[in-house]
Amino acid sequence: MSYVDGFVVPVPKDKIGAYLDFARTAGEIWKSYGALAFVECVGEDVPYGEVTSFPRAVQATPDETVVFSWIVYADRAHRDAVMEKVMADARIKASMEEMPFDGRRMIFGGFEAKVEL
Repeated sequence: MSYVDGFVVPVPKDKIGAYLDFARTAGEIWKSYGALAFVECVGEDVPYGEVTSFPRAVQATPDETVVFSWIVYADRAHRDAVMEKVMADARIKASMEEMPFDGRRMIFGGFEAKVEL
């Protein structure tokens, strides 16, 4: 079964283009080190829930939308090896200095796939 890093982040609507440029660069780097897939999805139908929701989870404001992303690896060991290389890459370090979103409100985690169809 594969391993997935998942992310939810609020992005200002007027910075979606810059965010997608950032994501393309990051995706190329992750893939160059062996990630199997790198996916970025911009929120289109993400209502603000009364109890919980994607926008609530990241404290999205009316001028922001939510981006849901994931990176796929063969397994946890593969993820750890890829992540070590990515985090040592100067291009990632440079791109993280000017991220087009508030990284403090990003939700992320690693998940082991249990059902894959």
